Amino acid sequence: MISIQEEDRLKKELVGLFGHMNKMRRELAVLQGDDAGSFVTMADTLDAIVENTETASNTILESMEAIEEIVGELRQSKDPAVLAVCGRISERSNQVFEACSFQDLTGQRITRVVNSLKFIEERITSMVRMWGKEELAKVVEEVKQEQEANPVDEDKTLLHGPQRDGVAHTQAEVDKLFSQDDIDKLFG
Repeated sequence: MISIQEEDRLKKELVGLFGHMNKMRRELAVLQGDDAGSFVTMADTLDAIVENTETASNTILESMEAIEEIVGELRQSKDPAVLAVCGRISERSNQVFEACSFQDLTGQRITRVVNSLKFIEERITSMVRMWGKEELAKVVEEVKQEQEANPVDEDKTLLHGPQRDGVAHTQAEVDKLFSQDDIDKLFG
């Protein structure tokens, strides 16, 4: 049986994960040039990226095949200079074909990430349903009040060097993830 304190901490972590998941969803949607509501999940967004990459790669490969056909027509010439240029074009075309193989590997890797994200999103959503929106809304309010009561010292954010707004984690955020007891347990 977990204590009330541990349950409260779990709720705060869940709220943090849910908020972070939604933030990532919005950021991915922006990268795709869509508004935040266009994709239901981050996994959907990444699936769309894979599809767009595949479409672009197919267009490149089809165009390169057409160029190779044109080069084939030029090879009918007996002019050594034209044949030399055709050889150079074919070499470059082959390099483009090889470079386009990135899409298969990238697609496979992103698919693994998509599957992991789907799993995580399903578990977070399940936990949100388990505790209920009303209960977690209270936790969100508590977290906001804690943040207002303990504002971030702007000088501390400089300790990690310059970082883009919204990317850097504050020390308070890191502290919320790990208590001293958690750290002690890790190092035993």
